[in-house]
Amino acid sequence: MKILFRFSFLMIFAFGLFLTDASAQVPTGGSVETESESEADEDAPLDDIVERTLTYERRVMPYEPIREADIFWEKRVWRVIDVREKMNKPFSYPQRPLINIFMEGATNGNITVYGAEDDRFTAKLDPGEAAAMGAAVDTVITFDPETYEEEIKIVRNDLNPEDIKRFRIKEVWFFDEESSTLKVRILGIAPLREVFDENGNFRYEQPMFWIYYPEARKILSKERAYNPLNDAAPMTWEDIFEMRFFSSFIYKSSNEYDRRLEDYLSGVDLLLEAEKLKNEIFNFEHDLWSY
Repeated sequence: MKILFRFSFLMIFAFGLFLTDASAQVPTGGSVETESESEADEDAPLDDIVERTLTYERRVMPYEPIREADIFWEKRVWRVIDVREKMNKPFSYPQRPLINIFMEGATNGNITVYGAEDDRFTAKLDPGEAAAMGAAVDTVITFDPETYEEEIKIVRNDLNPEDIKRFRIKEVWFFDEESSTLKVRILGIAPLREVFDENGNFRYEQPMFWIYYPEARKILSKERAYNPLNDAAPMTWEDIFEMRFFSSFIYKSSNEYDRRLEDYLSGVDLLLEAEKLKNEIFNFEHDLWSY
C-alpha cells in the first residue's frame, strides 16, 4: 500500500513539473517581454495610490440589433467638434490626445482607416498610407559653418497633436418603433487638418481620413480619457462618444442636393439653420405623442 502511494505521488509530482515547464516555454500573450523590460516595469514606481485596471478589464457592450422594418424615421447628420471649446478639452489632453490614438491604431493596423475622398468608407488605406499622413517631408537650406556653403537637407516633420483642432462626425438619428424611442448611432470620425499656403496663410481644412466608429469602439474602450469632474471615475473615449459628452454643431444634413449649410448660408443665418436642424431632431419624438 505504501509503495502504491509513493508511486502515485511521484507520478503527480512529475506531471506537475511537466506542466510547469510547458507553460514556461509557451507564451500566453501576444508579445513576449524581454528580461530587461520586465525588470524595468517591476522597478518603476507606481504613479498612483492603486493600480488602475478597470478600464482594461471592461468589455464593450454590443449594439442591440435593429430591424429595418422597425426604423420609422431616419436622418443623417454631420457635425464638427472643436477641441478649443471648454467642453471639448479632453480631446486635446496632452498626455493622450485622441489624434494620437487614431494614428497609433492606424499605423499598427488595429484601426482601419478610409480615404477622405468621400465619407462612405469605400477606399480602405493600408497602415503605410495612414502613417504617411501623420508626417510631412520638407527641404531646408542650411549653411556649413566652416565652408559657408549651402546644403539642402530633408527634414521629417511629425504631426503635432495641437494642429488638429477639429473633428468631423457622421451619425444617424432614427426612431425605433419597437422601443418607441429616438436613438443615435455614430458611423464615422474624421480628424481635420489645416492647410496653409507658402506664406503661412490659412487656406482651408481637409479631413485626413475617416474611421468607421463601430469597428473602432473596442480600441476606444481601452483608452482612458480625462474626466474633468472626477479623477477617480475612469472614462474612456467610447464613453465620451456614447454618452455624447462633447459639444458640436451641425454643418450638414441629408438633403436632395447633398449640400452643406455653408454652401447656401453664411454668418448668423448659418448658425440659426444649424440650431433649427438640431431642434427639429429633438422635437420629432416629442411631436409623435399627444398630451
